[in-house]
Amino acid sequence: MSSDARARTILFFGDSITDAGRRDDPDQLGDGYVRVIAGRLGESHPELQVVNRGIGGNRTGDLIARLDADCIDERPDVVSILIGINDVWRRYDDDDATSAEQFEANLRTILAAIRQRTDAAIVMLEPFLLPVTDKLRFREDLDPKIEIERRLADEFGATFVALDAPLIAHAQESSPEEIAGDGIHPTPHGHRIVADRWLAATADLLG
Repeated sequence: MSSDARARTILFFGDSITDAGRRDDPDQLGDGYVRVIAGRLGESHPELQVVNRGIGGNRTGDLIARLDADCIDERPDVVSILIGINDVWRRYDDDDATSAEQFEANLRTILAAIRQRTDAAIVMLEPFLLPVTDKLRFREDLDPKIEIERRLADEFGATFVALDAPLIAHAQESSPEEIAGDGIHPTPHGHRIVADRWLAATADLLG
């Protein structure tokens, strides 16, 4: 964080869940959880700038490739990362798996660079998967990666935002389709839940 202990620029880094159409949006925010957060913070913390650097389809390796240009060079005060589901998904649709060991190495590279080269606080959002039939098999690959993210969040002193179990709980109250139609990409309601949980987890961080 900056020396005045208040965030000035919050940068969201991740895949399509973060992207949410932001590259076609004049505001570059997209229509997902980042826009919801920006709207809420605009009311309570108008001094903060929200920057969305999500790109659909990204995996941890892609974040490494654009870490300087899309994250570190922006000199953020907070970096919020949501990544992991594509590291799982590509195993099943392209036979292009990211092993747990490689996933951990990639994530460690990202977190270490942010820690060493910026003063930013780090927020890590947990990847999630709702119980949609055609993706139930993804769980065996996702669960170990969630555990890696939890462990590295603790190691690097990041704020961890649990999403997997909370979103599943919401889906049980209604249906998975009301939260994320394909089990992965949130509906507007799902994005609001993600935003709510992010804001609750970072309340002390943002002051």
